[in-house]
Amino acid sequence: MLEIYLDSANLAEISRLSRTLPLAGVTTNPSIMATAGLGLGELLPALTEILGPNSRFHVQVISNTLEDIIAEARQLHALPFDIVVKIPANSAGLTAIKHIKQDNIPVLATAIYTVQQGMIAALNGADYLAPYLNRIDNLGFDGGSVVSDLQHFINQYQLPCKLLVASFKNVQQVLQVFKLGVHAITLPSDIAHQMLTTPATDAAVLQFSRDWQATFADKLSFET
Repeated sequence: MLEIYLDSANLAEISRLSRTLPLAGVTTNPSIMATAGLGLGELLPALTEILGPNSRFHVQVISNTLEDIIAEARQLHALPFDIVVKIPANSAGLTAIKHIKQDNIPVLATAIYTVQQGMIAALNGADYLAPYLNRIDNLGFDGGSVVSDLQHFINQYQLPCKLLVASFKNVQQVLQVFKLGVHAITLPSDIAHQMLTTPATDAAVLQFSRDWQATFADKLSFET
C-alpha cells in the first residue's frame, strides 16, 4: 500500500489538500514546525482533527547526542498519537536507531544522501528511510539512483522497511520514484497542488459545459 504524506505544518494547506489527496498523515521537521510557529502540543491534536484518528505523524528529534536522542524518542513514543520518530542518519543517529528499536519504537531515518546511510539505517532496524531526492541532485549526484539502489537493497534482502522519499522539485520526480516501487513519499504543499492541477482537463470540462448548455440550458442529465 502506497503511503502519501504532506511535508508541512501549515494547517490550512493540509486541510485543503486532505479533501482530495488520500493522505496517510504528515511529516515534519524542526524547520517546518518553526516556520509554522506550532509546537507538538498544538500541532498534533489539530492534525488529528483534520486527518482523523488513524493518521500517522513523523516527528523529528531535536537532540543531537546519543543519550539525548534515545530519551527524546521515548518521550515522543509515549505521546497519545501514532508517531514515527525521525532520526537523522548521521553517526549518533544511526547508533541511536539500534537502541531505540529494542523498545519497538517506530523509526524513520531521515536526511539520507547516500546509499550506505540508508543501508546501515535499514540494517539497524529503521522502519522508514527518507532519501532527499532533489537535494542529492543539487549536490551534483543522482538522487534517482540513490532511491533506486536503496529500493533494490530492500527488495534483495527482503528487509521490513520502506522508502519514504522526500525533497521533490516537480511532479516528474514523484512519478519517477513511483516507477521504482517505493512505498511512501512526502510532498511539499506546492508539489501536491501541482499533482492536482491539470489545465487540459479543466479546459475539456469547460467545453463539455458549453456544448451541453447550448442545447439543454441549465438542465441536468437526468432531467433531459
